[in-house]
Amino acid sequence: MSVSDPVAPLALTMGEPAGIGGELALRIWCNQRDSVSPFFIIDDPKRLSKIAHACNLDICIEQIYTTERALEIFDYALPVLPVEIPLETNVQSGLPDPANVRAVIGSIDQAVKLARGGLASAVVTNPIHKGVLKEANFPFISHTDYLAHISGKNNAAQMMIVVDGLRTVPVTVHLPLREVASHLSIDAIVQAGRAARTSLQDDFGIKIPCLAVAAFNPHSGEDGTLGREEIDIITPAANTLRNDGLKVIGPLPADTLFHAEARSQYDAVLCMYHDQALIPAKSLDFYGGVNLTIGLSFVRTSPDHGTAFDLVGTGAARTDSLIAALRLAANIAELRGVHDNGKPT
Repeated sequence: MSVSDPVAPLALTMGEPAGIGGELALRIWCNQRDSVSPFFIIDDPKRLSKIAHACNLDICIEQIYTTERALEIFDYALPVLPVEIPLETNVQSGLPDPANVRAVIGSIDQAVKLARGGLASAVVTNPIHKGVLKEANFPFISHTDYLAHISGKNNAAQMMIVVDGLRTVPVTVHLPLREVASHLSIDAIVQAGRAARTSLQDDFGIKIPCLAVAAFNPHSGEDGTLGREEIDIITPAANTLRNDGLKVIGPLPADTLFHAEARSQYDAVLCMYHDQALIPAKSLDFYGGVNLTIGLSFVRTSPDHGTAFDLVGTGAARTDSLIAALRLAANIAELRGVHDNGKPT
């Protein structure tokens, strides 16, 4: 993941204000800003100043009103675009408050609006907290679900986990494991495969991508003796993708799909459930993974970690994943041809 510099800056959201996102953004700007493309954060400038003071970070924070200003000042000041919906309560590190969910979602909405309007080259989202969102009666369980909803891409947006040497796409995501089989379908697998193909071509420059398809059951079902999902659902879906002209291998047993020799044979893996996709990626690169939402009209990435309430203010949280998310967002924006104030050419 090399560094590239699109003309428009990256929009970084606030994330859960009691979590680690603001601190990581400040530390990246202070110590590693030469390694990423210019970004601005949609947040409360006073809140960030308090975090900087508490973490003993020597940083100049400048409130901006246009995204172009972010490019002008990034070398000497962290650009902060004020979140339009103010925080309802004083933020206490590590103690999320559902009263602040409106501001958290407002930051996401602003970033998406700027990206879709050509004023940001991509959206990078800091982690949010699902439990707090649920407590506030927010009807979506994750960034991906919400971004798909507001973008009108409910049937297209998918999660892709990206680390060096591996890309995985889970067909089902935030479900209890006992419910996964009932949510697998030929249509869901085909949809994920088509979204993966488009992303591999448009976002990674792979002209003729190859997808591996993971089996659901041990030993790929052993011809139905260990389950029929491969026979009834996964193989028909793989054949549909082949008929679409996509190079597909599998379904293959998941326990033989992720070693180095196997990974050299494909460009991404369609996985049947969350942990099947996340465990191999995090085993390869626990600190540097990126969550990329594929199937959207704009670029969105996120660090592949949570709010890390226990690490806030300790200085122990690593910046690797957020840096990787910023770099990947910039690279994809450039590859998609997002120039001239973020508008596709």
